[in-house]
Parts: sequence; structure tokens; C-alpha cells
Amino acid sequence: MTVRTRYAPSPTGALHIGNVRSGLFAYLFARHNHGSFILRIDDTDQERSTRESLEEILESLRWLGMEWDEGPPDARYFQSSRFDRYREAALRLIRDRKAYPCYCTAAELEARRKQAELERRKPGYDGKCRDLPFAQDLPLPDKKAGRDYTIRFRSPRDGHTVVDDLIKGRAVFENSELDDLIIFRSDGVPTYNFATVLDDADFEITHVVRGDDHLPNTPRQMQIFYALGLTPPAYAHLPMVMGPDGTKLSKRHGATSVFAYRDAGYVPEALINYLARLGWSHGDQEIFSRQELVKYFDFDGCGKSAGIFNAEKLLWLNFHYLKQRSAADLAQLVKPFIAQRGWTIPGDDAWLEKMVATLKERAKTLVELADFSRFYIVDAIETDPKAAAKFLKPEVREPLETLARELSSLDGDFSEAAIQAVFESVLGRYTMKLGQLAQPVRVALTGGTVSPGIYEVIAVLGRDRTVARLNDAVAKIPVAS
Repeated sequence: MTVRTRYAPSPTGALHIGNVRSGLFAYLFARHNHGSFILRIDDTDQERSTRESLEEILESLRWLGMEWDEGPPDARYFQSSRFDRYREAALRLIRDRKAYPCYCTAAELEARRKQAELERRKPGYDGKCRDLPFAQDLPLPDKKAGRDYTIRFRSPRDGHTVVDDLIKGRAVFENSELDDLIIFRSDGVPTYNFATVLDDADFEITHVVRGDDHLPNTPRQMQIFYALGLTPPAYAHLPMVMGPDGTKLSKRHGATSVFAYRDAGYVPEALINYLARLGWSHGDQEIFSRQELVKYFDFDGCGKSAGIFNAEKLLWLNFHYLKQRSAADLAQLVKPFIAQRGWTIPGDDAWLEKMVATLKERAKTLVELADFSRFYIVDAIETDPKAAAKFLKPEVREPLETLARELSSLDGDFSEAAIQAVFESVLGRYTMKLGQLAQPVRVALTGGTVSPGIYEVIAVLGRDRTVARLNDAVAKIPVAS
């Protein structure tokens, strides 16, 4: 059997990281088994589906590196292009008396639901219209044409439906507990549970990977498969992703969309690694390359309990992957974040690489990398008043003047070694320790007390900018009385 998995997001909003995790597991399972990963767009909700959401979904998946083998832009993979197929299948079920019209209004259904709750009965559809007579050639609903009814699937009342889930194990559902779900609404639009069955069948999906909130739908979908003479795929239901407080992950827990993390300066390999480990494990290993994820992934490694989203763990992984990136890569990645701050992007990529090389051991995100680079890129630095008061005192005025003068005299060789030699000369002349000079220099050059090594900073800033900043700081230091 050739494995074929699918991911079927709805273009009604941003791609949620909890949702994309099921797509990632489907992707990894397909790649592990040398199968195909299909991207399908569930856009039957025409009112809420937007082109903007679709583009964000596609770009999010591209950014994550989850390339699909079949899918957009091919129109066949959009549910909105398959309505004729859904209508044909629904009419077949009606002809075979496996589906029937339901004339119950929304108000009637709600009243019966509330009554069932009061009587502590299961609030499912009670089958009021199940045995009413109807014509075999009954047309599908169309409220505008006066056909104001829904079509319900006639679920079997006897026996049970068994779901041998690849993660949760066997689950047995009594058919008497499965009510007759709506497969076509009164507006003539198929429901999710009906359309997804036909899509999975037509695209020959062998394994469906999704959140366990869909598990109650599974026996109903399997019964539709059987009614149409089709074989259901295998199912793997992933436990939900929860926030630290144990509730379903939502915006109140912080960023939840793929784009939000991209824009916050995370790199795709960190998000992929984190989401893969959120409900799956391979021994005690924490950090996986994409190749390792494909090599090791299987459903046996998936846990049965909910995954708890840990923002600090994700940040730690991002820090790791940023450090693994080359300075050349980081220089290109940080450019958009520099531009977002209204700063001019340096035109010299070689210089930019030197700059990020001094900062990559400290930055946990690309946003931090850009923020840390401010003193390199913006000449009008802002000096911390407390740092200036503590370190830019009258007694360092003369050593700073001397340092500026000697650095200015360096011609050609402005390497870290040459800079260090100048420092040692000034330290010897004024009988100072390195910290006594380096910290005032750091404040003068960066505006604060924390930075990369002072020799690195000076080498990257260059002679002219370094000397200018030192002289500017000296001019602001009062002369000792």
C-alpha cells in the first residue's frame, strides 16, 4: 500500500500552531513511508473563507518547509470546486433510502435539545423525520427555491462501530448512540462530515491524522463510507495542545499562529522541532533535524495525553537553531527586522555578517538580534543615564582621549589584535585594569553596559565611527576640578 496522508485546513483565519501540528504529523508519516502528502482546502464555508487566509496558509506551510505533493493551485483540491460530486453522492444516498429530508426548524431542534438536557437525556437528534415518506427523486435542499429542509444520514441503529485508532487504540461506539447527522444544509451546502468522506475516498487517502476533538465524528464518517460502499482510511487522533493552565491553547496564552511566530523572529526549524516533540518522542532526544524527524517518526512514539505548550522550551530551541545558523544566513534573515524598525539596512553584506557574528550567541530570536544591533546600525545612540553616571567620570576622560587618538592613528590594520594592542598600551600608560577602561568605552560606543567583547565591537564599528563616538563621549564628561 502506498501511504497517502492529507492536511485539510479551512481558509477562515490564520494557521493555528495546534492545528498545523496534525498537518506536520501527517507530513512526517507520509515522508517516513515514502508516500504522498496531499494538501486539501476545506472551503465549503464560503462566507468565512477568504483569499487572504488561503494565501497565509500556503505561505505558512512553505515557510515551515511542509511541501505538498498534490494540492493547490490545482482547483481539484478545493472543496468549493467539488459540489457536483457531493450532490451526486447525496442524491444516491437519498435514492437508496440511506438519507432523508428533515423538516425540523432550528428553533424546534433547540427546544428539543434543551428538553433533553432537562431530562438528562443525550441531546442528539431524536429522529422525528426519519420515517416520514419522501419521493425517491427528492431534490437537494435549496432554501431560495422553497426547498427549506436539510438532508440527514440514516445512521444504523443496531450494532456498533469500531475505530482502531493508531494512537489511542480501539474505541467502540454503539450505533444507537449515533444520531442522524446532517449531510446537506438547507442552503444547499454539504457539511464537513459528508464532504470530507468523499474527499478522503476520491483522493485515496490511506491515513487521516487529526486532533482527538474529531474522534466523535469518526464513527459517523465511517458509516457514511460504508453506506457508499467505500473503505474508510486508518485514523490517528492526536491529543489536543493545551496551554500551561490546562485549557485549550488559545490567544490568551500568547501567539498561536504560524505567522505570529515567524514575525516574532522564530526560525521554521525551531517551530517544526518543537511541534514534533509536542506529543511525540524518540527516546530522550530533544533536538531533531528534519531528516531525523522523517527517519524516526511513527505513531508508536505518540503519547495519549494532551501536550502542554511551553513557550520557554520553544524559545530555547529557537536560540539553539539561531546559534547553528551561519552568519551569512543570519545577515539575510535579520534584514526585514532591521527594516521594520525604520533603520537603513547596511548595503555591505560582509560587514553585516561580521555584525551578526558578534551578536548570535546572545539573541534568542531574530527580533532580539535586530534590537541588539541598534548601536551598530544607528549612529545616534541613546546612552543609559545610569551607565553614564557610573562609568563616564572625569577620571576616565584622559584615557578615553588617548585611546581615541591612538585608534585614529591605526592605518590599514584595524583588526581585533591591533585594537587589543592599543588598549594594552593605554592601560599600561594609566596603570588601569581592562575593566576600568573597557566598561567606559562600552558605554560610549553602545550606550549601555552589556555588549559583545569590546575588541569585537570596535572592529565591527570601524575606526571612524569608534573614534567619533569616543570623542563625543569625552566631550560630555566634565573636566576634573
